[in-house]
Amino acid sequence: MSTVDDMRERLQTSWHLIAEVVRDIASWPVRGSRLVDEMECVVSVLLAIVCAHLAEARNVGWAAFSGYMVMRSHVSESFRRGVLRIVGTAIGAALAWLSAGLLGSLVWLSLALGVVGAATLYFALIRRRSYAWLLLGLTYVMVLADSLEHPGESMATFARTRFIEVLIGTAVCVLVSAVSTVTVRRYALPAPSVAPGQASAPANLWWHRDAMTHAVQAGIALALLPAAWAWLHVEALSQAGITIMAVMLVPLSSLATGANPTTRKLVHRVAGCVVGGLLASGVLLAAHHLPLVMTLGVCVGVILGRHIENGGSGIGYIGTQIVLVVLVVLVPDSYTHPSLHGGLTRLVGIVFGMVLLEPVRWLFRAVMGRAAGGRKDCRNTT
Repeated sequence: MSTVDDMRERLQTSWHLIAEVVRDIASWPVRGSRLVDEMECVVSVLLAIVCAHLAEARNVGWAAFSGYMVMRSHVSESFRRGVLRIVGTAIGAALAWLSAGLLGSLVWLSLALGVVGAATLYFALIRRRSYAWLLLGLTYVMVLADSLEHPGESMATFARTRFIEVLIGTAVCVLVSAVSTVTVRRYALPAPSVAPGQASAPANLWWHRDAMTHAVQAGIALALLPAAWAWLHVEALSQAGITIMAVMLVPLSSLATGANPTTRKLVHRVAGCVVGGLLASGVLLAAHHLPLVMTLGVCVGVILGRHIENGGSGIGYIGTQIVLVVLVVLVPDSYTHPSLHGGLTRLVGIVFGMVLLEPVRWLFRAVMGRAAGGRKDCRNTT
């Protein structure tokens, strides 16, 4: 197939996907468990925002995002996911606090980010408690990156506030899920075909060569963060680290097939950020600093993102990113100073993470491809 034909086929596929998503969104509200799930997320996010403000949390939007991410169709699953999120965050924050002495040396800091990031991603790929391992690595990277960007603030403060935000959002989400499970879902929805917790779980491995190679690539990209910050002083350093970790968490089975899910996740992450940024920008301009209008915008963003996430079109990750950007922009720590700065910073961080990660992945593919070709030539000559 020629390059032109390949591009034409990709464009046609993209247009069909967009048309499918538009038809799906136009069908809203879809009655049943899907609509209930969206309403649960809205209630959880709004309640998390209120509780975070009452607790004077540092980043209210992150508490709201925890209230969104933990929600599942049954309280047992929401509780399990919430426990994994809290445990992973607590260990990651504590480990980052213990690493405070590394901030004086970029070499040691790079080594710590690379080793911890690679190790946690590796276990997230091969172990059943994947979510806890991912949150451990994400929190560690986030706290160290924030401390590097703001050297005048205490590492303990970064670690403590991150844990409080996650705890508030998770607790609220589990509460909402519990109430919904014993009321709306019990009496208004049919029983699920698969009982909670009975879905197939990934194998609990200890060694997987492809997973190790994949995790090492992420570790190298994370190790480049301090040097890149010292050279370029990019403001969204933590967001770049989160991007590297998040997009490299792919199904273990895809690593051996030659598929490229990481690139797809990167594209979806940027697309979701752009769509969410446009939506949040429009709401922010129309709101004129009115909290009620901004809150309505949050509800629309959460419903839209969750609807896409559950749409079954293979682009659910875009919906997740839409929600995150909407929450970052429209859930300020103070409604007297709302700004697009958070959304723009997030987009810059995503692009910066891509700039660090993609050359590393390209280099690994080139080296491994050459090594595989060399082994093939050796076999042909023997």
